[in-house]
Amino acid sequence: MVELIHTIADHSDDVNCCAFSSTLLATCSLDKTVRLYSLSDFAELPPSPLKLHTYAVHCCCFSPSGHVLASCSTDGTTVLWSAPSGQALAVMEQPGGSPVRVCRFSPDSTYLASGAADGSVVLWNTQSYKLHRCGSVKDGSLVACAFSPSGNLFVTGSSCGDLTVWDDKMRCLHSEKAHDLGITCCDFSSQPVSDGEQGLQFYRLASCGQDCQIKIWVVSFTHVLGFELKYKSTLGGHSAPVLACAFSCDGQMLVSGSVDKSVIIYDTNTHNVLHVLTQHTRYVTTCAFAPSTPLLATGSMDKTVNIWQFDLETLCQARSMEDQLKQFTEDWSEEDVSVWLCAQGLNDLVGIFKINNIDGKELLNLTKESLADDLKIESLGVRSKLLRKIEELRTKMNSLSSGIPDEFICPITRELMKNPVIASDGYSYEKEAVENWISKKKRTSPMTNLALPSLVLTPNRTLKMAINRWLETHQK
Repeated sequence: MVELIHTIADHSDDVNCCAFSSTLLATCSLDKTVRLYSLSDFAELPPSPLKLHTYAVHCCCFSPSGHVLASCSTDGTTVLWSAPSGQALAVMEQPGGSPVRVCRFSPDSTYLASGAADGSVVLWNTQSYKLHRCGSVKDGSLVACAFSPSGNLFVTGSSCGDLTVWDDKMRCLHSEKAHDLGITCCDFSSQPVSDGEQGLQFYRLASCGQDCQIKIWVVSFTHVLGFELKYKSTLGGHSAPVLACAFSCDGQMLVSGSVDKSVIIYDTNTHNVLHVLTQHTRYVTTCAFAPSTPLLATGSMDKTVNIWQFDLETLCQARSMEDQLKQFTEDWSEEDVSVWLCAQGLNDLVGIFKINNIDGKELLNLTKESLADDLKIESLGVRSKLLRKIEELRTKMNSLSSGIPDEFICPITRELMKNPVIASDGYSYEKEAVENWISKKKRTSPMTNLALPSLVLTPNRTLKMAINRWLETHQK
């Protein structure tokens, strides 16, 4: 599961971008401000909001060390800030003063790339704050940028739909039309796909655009063999332009946000949809994974930033290929079980499980009798909650082994949904199944057993479209 744990609603206008360091979250907005939050409690830091830009702030990003924050704006400047003190270190003006739409640090923090509406791209020296090199694309605004993990090249995306690849000397290596109606975002996975010949590096690149598509590319570059960009696949699921995409730090998940108001999380190995999140009420403009904690931030034109937390099951699912399914639960160590218990809010059971040497296999075999008689768990409520969580593990394993993304399976029938609806508990169900549930169980949630705030069921059109696309791909 992916749980919504916090919502930030401090901006007074559209949220354009969010970014994580190991300890901080930064957000920026059309309201001209940049805001900083602590990841420990999501409290806003004392120097926040940072007010220096005179127009909308389009993008923000942390240096790899997390010590410096960059932001860029319609006012034609890119500002470097000290994080978390909020002190402005430098204001760098784009040549020509064109609105700056995107900025990104190189992996070694030596350079900062900034792309502007006039098609110009600049590499700034982050020590001297001076212009190092500059270039430009032929057509369109530069709206996307990403450095390769090795830092020897970077990619820019334009509003005309071109992906352009540059080396570290600002030479254009390659350019091609990637999205017919314009690119909106791109991101490199930090994990290599494979390691072929000596010195040859392969990396995944994701791009998304106004054509409602997310495309996966494989990039390789050496000084001997040169540069190569290969298209690999297209990910479906969104019904409107895709505005943002980002890889998780381990490269196992890819998240996207769209004009259809949804956030989709994919397994990058299988391309299966892991989760569809639909809590934003307007376009989703930005999404970012935290580097060292299981957190995801999504920002929207609804002026909010949602913070999501992944549980151990989701992380294991994303790391697992279908041929590694057994390792998902049955091969858990006693320590893995302890971590899982904590993630379910069952911390008090850790000691009992350790004393009884409960590993993954034993966990799956627990029954209400063994919990009461063998483990001596007295609380009926705790036993019921634990059994419910264990059953969720079993069904998740079954759904994974069948190849159907768990997000597509009704929690009541455990079958692929045909007509998904969202209940007031925030979960999606097969319409007929949840209607029958409500008629028999009255106002209780099938997932939480708590009273439903409302009996209104809302059609989940985004999820239905994602299911139909998956069926078209997997049941030919």
